[in-house]
Amino acid sequence: MHLLDFNTEEHPVALQLGGSDPAELADAAVLGAERGYDEINLNVGCPSDRVQSGCFGAVLMERPALVAECVAAMIAAQPVPVTVKCRIGVDDQDPETVLPDFLTRIQDAGVERVTIHARKAWLQGLSPKENRDIPPLDYDLVHRMKAQFPKMHISINGGIAALEQAAEQLIHVDGVMIGRAAYHQPWDIFGRADEVIFATNAPFAQPQDVAVAMLPYIDAHLEAGGRLHQITRHMLGLFAGRPGARGWRRALSEGASKEGAGSDLVLQALEPVTAGAHAAQ
Repeated sequence: MHLLDFNTEEHPVALQLGGSDPAELADAAVLGAERGYDEINLNVGCPSDRVQSGCFGAVLMERPALVAECVAAMIAAQPVPVTVKCRIGVDDQDPETVLPDFLTRIQDAGVERVTIHARKAWLQGLSPKENRDIPPLDYDLVHRMKAQFPKMHISINGGIAALEQAAEQLIHVDGVMIGRAAYHQPWDIFGRADEVIFATNAPFAQPQDVAVAMLPYIDAHLEAGGRLHQITRHMLGLFAGRPGARGWRRALSEGASKEGAGSDLVLQALEPVTAGAHAAQ
């Protein structure tokens, strides 16, 4: 059950499930609801060989009736909203036909929110990495789905790496999911989202402020028996594209996994960033 653990400061937080057995997914959804997750998401978009062999992920785009049965069971079993992440289709399917049918079925089953990766998934011939880049994007199709399903909250995903792109998409859809860019350049996305997307003041002026604000969180994690690298490995991109970023990454990559490493290492790793910022002025 430790796999379901999260810090209360992470709210709102979603639990993503993979599977195709309605009863098993319903049981898993109950576990997620009991642990305090705000959303239970069914993955109908992952194209890897392992998920295909297990009959979950993108291969389920070929089984919309089963997906509808799964989400209906998940919804009936617990009170947390059930959402779906999907592709526009797979292999030789015609997305113009497949996607509206898919959305109709899951909406009729009770799903109110869906995130659509605006690419097909090629289950044969492309790796999961290639499936993130090679199939062409069809944003217009997703926009038309929002017009066709006005009561459904539709978010768009795929190829969106900047807030300015996200703002353009929000003219047509309800939300935007940014994946790799948000992970590898978190300041460019999260640090500016309040201002660019929500027209409000950001809580931090600089990424250095974020690093310092993380120290109490890190200390609490360490006191609970955790290791420093479990947190800092997700902070390596905090200064991407800024002076001192390489020194920050090196210090954390080399030192955070060592026995006894603590939040003082984060302060040490900030030194090349601070020096770089002063040199740039």
